[in-house]
Amino acid sequence: MRDQIEIFEVRFAELDAAQRRLLEAVPPGRLYWQPRDPDALFPVNSVGEYVLRSAAAVESTFGGITAKLWDDPFEWTLPEALPTPGAVLVYLDEVAAARDKGFAFFTDDRDLAKSIPAPEKLKTLSAILIDSLLRAEHFLGRACGVLGTIPEVKIPRR
Repeated sequence: MRDQIEIFEVRFAELDAAQRRLLEAVPPGRLYWQPRDPDALFPVNSVGEYVLRSAAAVESTFGGITAKLWDDPFEWTLPEALPTPGAVLVYLDEVAAARDKGFAFFTDDRDLAKSIPAPEKLKTLSAILIDSLLRAEHFLGRACGVLGTIPEVKIPRR
């Protein structure tokens, strides 16, 4: 049976679709625009940076599952490396391919109970996937919040 695996596949596909819809909603020239609040306790990143962090969380997870490469893909997901929405979409395609390759590793739902080093301590594959979804959705939520600060933008619905 692959019922639980299919649930994860659907959730990750929905996340990918939401990332893409969010990118479509960003006005030209605003991908890496940062709202400035001089009274803010913490700096706020741009929609583009948060979408990249969301996708990078997924890429890191599936790189870890398939090749034990748990590195954050920070260097090749900088705004300088992906300056346009089109470049970010190409990166999202790469993340989707890595995700599909990762799900191909699972034969049935029992695989989700297996533990692997992730990266410092053992975790079940199920826990790894849940953590990845939570991190990726957190960053996507932050991207939505920043997008909502641009007056001419309507927030896309999931």
